[in-house]
Amino acid sequence: MILSEFTSYLKSLVPLALQENYDNSGLLIGLEETEISGALICLDVTSDILDEAIEKKCNLVISHHPLIFSGLKSITGRSETERLVMRALKENIAIYALHTNLDNHYEGVNHILCQKIGIQHPEILRPMPGILRKLVTFCPVSYANAVRNALFNAGAGQIGNYDSCSFNSNGEGTFRALEGATPFVGEPGKLHAEPEFRIETIFPAYLENAIINALKQAHPYEEVAFDIYTLNNPHHKIGAGMIGNLQNAMDAKDFLQGIKNILHIGCIRHTELKNKKVQRVAVCGGSGSFLIKDAMNCGADIYLTGDIKYHDFFLPGDAMILADIGHYESEQFTKELIYTLLKKKFTTFALFISGSNTNPVNYL
Repeated sequence: MILSEFTSYLKSLVPLALQENYDNSGLLIGLEETEISGALICLDVTSDILDEAIEKKCNLVISHHPLIFSGLKSITGRSETERLVMRALKENIAIYALHTNLDNHYEGVNHILCQKIGIQHPEILRPMPGILRKLVTFCPVSYANAVRNALFNAGAGQIGNYDSCSFNSNGEGTFRALEGATPFVGEPGKLHAEPEFRIETIFPAYLENAIINALKQAHPYEEVAFDIYTLNNPHHKIGAGMIGNLQNAMDAKDFLQGIKNILHIGCIRHTELKNKKVQRVAVCGGSGSFLIKDAMNCGADIYLTGDIKYHDFFLPGDAMILADIGHYESEQFTKELIYTLLKKKFTTFALFISGSNTNPVNYL
């Protein structure tokens, strides 16, 4: 198995374009042409993880958190990150990270957390803005179906739970083929009018190259006319956090006790419960203080996340319960998620979920 097969598949499922601009997801260490013997899946790259990879004869580590977040000006072993990079290079272990691109994916970190704690019909809490594009193109009427289907097959035309979405209108296109042109219809030097379809559809920005290539391959014209517009519409299947409902309302204390048991949490820090009932639940795996107001605005009874600071606990007042369930604890199922994604494609390849607990936080 070649490493590029893994990376290409992962990038097709969880595009790097979905990551936040501060992030560093993707292949961090290793050569794409490397032969891979096995892959170990973890949350963090530590010395214990590299030991486990060597023991299991894995020369690929797939981590949720990137080992390298910011640029390294030198690799001398002065920091733990530098020492881990040096060891991975020495042992010929490639490292790939799936971080905020997996956080922002609809079926990513927050979706599996919702599944584990019983949240039904989850929706993105803060949809990602600026990622949608509209394509408008024009083609001969007889080629409209072929062009539309090519665009749909390339990933265009998906809106929520619908696909193959487009708007089509009849019109007439005009052009004159100049010297050197080989027109599909019309004669060089003569103005030609052709009955055409105007086809409009949308797509996520990270698919732009694939969409344009599909359009040009399916379109009969030598010069394909098309326009691409940036949309302000949010993408409701991509973004941060999730919110949904429990099947039945629960006493807040009982709900949090259940969360402790499901996530095996040492303790939960939370705002005052006041005998409240909870049914509408918002979550964000990892560090999610930036979504507190989003959870409130979406009517959450309780918001579960990690890394909440002291002053953040004052923000909801009595409007919503805020609970810190831990960064590691809220993302612990990510290993299982990545394993499931990879096993669908690489059914016979040696994939391992790490048994190491890399949580740096301990509880008395």
